Amino acid sequence: MMGVSGLRVLAVLAKEFKQLTRDRLTYAMMLLIPVIQLLLFGYAINSEPRRLPTAVLAQEDSRFARSIVAALKNSAYFDLVAQVRTPQDLDRLVRQGAVQFAVTIPGDFGRRVARGDRAQILVEADATDPSATSGALSALAALPRQALARDLKGALGARAPPPPPFEVVVHARYNPEAITQYNIVPGLLGVILSITLVMMTALSVTREIERGTMESLLATPVEPIEVMVGKLAPYVLVGLVQTAVILLLARFLFRVPMQGGWTGLFIGIALFIVGSLALGFLISTAARSQLQAIQMSIFYVFPSILLSGFIFPFRGMPGWAQWIGEIIPVTHFLRVVRGSLLKGQSLADQWRELAALFAFVCVVTALAMARYRRTLD
Repeated sequence: MMGVSGLRVLAVLAKEFKQLTRDRLTYAMMLLIPVIQLLLFGYAINSEPRRLPTAVLAQEDSRFARSIVAALKNSAYFDLVAQVRTPQDLDRLVRQGAVQFAVTIPGDFGRRVARGDRAQILVEADATDPSATSGALSALAALPRQALARDLKGALGARAPPPPPFEVVVHARYNPEAITQYNIVPGLLGVILSITLVMMTALSVTREIERGTMESLLATPVEPIEVMVGKLAPYVLVGLVQTAVILLLARFLFRVPMQGGWTGLFIGIALFIVGSLALGFLISTAARSQLQAIQMSIFYVFPSILLSGFIFPFRGMPGWAQWIGEIIPVTHFLRVVRGSLLKGQSLADQWRELAALFAFVCVVTALAMARYRRTLD
């Protein structure tokens, strides 16, 4: 039996390093993924979001109402983005997801504070994601004692000691019991479809390239769009079956409420399935092996899970991370699914997200066809 030779080990080692540098994609993934993980978990992920968009309906223009608005502006948890005039406008902003909180100051608020007559303000919270609102709702406990501290002086000073001069009534909408499954389970639909459809399509086409069967297909007079449709059509059925299974389990196993919005939901599902399959086809045109196809798919799926609002609150991320998240199609698909199931949103509420998914399908399909044409050449 031959002994272990250090020179032979070094030779194999040098060969592996040289092979690694030739596979630039694998080399880049080894370097980039740890850096991306560090940046995302170190800077982008925040489980206690602040500066959450808030709308106010002040039905009176008293100094007490102005003090409440000023206290919200000075809070670290609330970002006053709109002051509306009607309850309908306030409801629309919450339903569309434009604001996280809606504050209503009633018309008799100032009079009740002055009389010590159980004054109240209403705070409606979009509680579809309980982790996004928990910190801000806790901060509301200090609002009654702090907001009017400068106003309750002199003759009104008797209103300053306990009990507090007014009460904050919190109405957690869409998920009043703060059940995490109501947020996570619908979001799983986007993540599962992304992982399976993108990766399955990329591997399917790349496998034919490795086996040489793609060369026979390229030799035929089949047009790129015909190849694309023929390759992706079976996986459309797979995606629809997965969607049906997930929705049925969400309803009957996890008791996720389904408020409606079916038209927007079905359109969003169709666009997302087609776009995910087109993205997998695009990845297959760039990958030289199945390993590279998996690596490139992971490079798409990993940020989709972290930056889409699936696990961590989207509004808790810094501006640059939210900008990246808006580019990711999973972000818009999750808003469509959660908005349909938990809020019963109409097409008028969802048109921005559906337009983003339609743009995703058009761009990715065009790029995939262009890449495939170059492969033909």
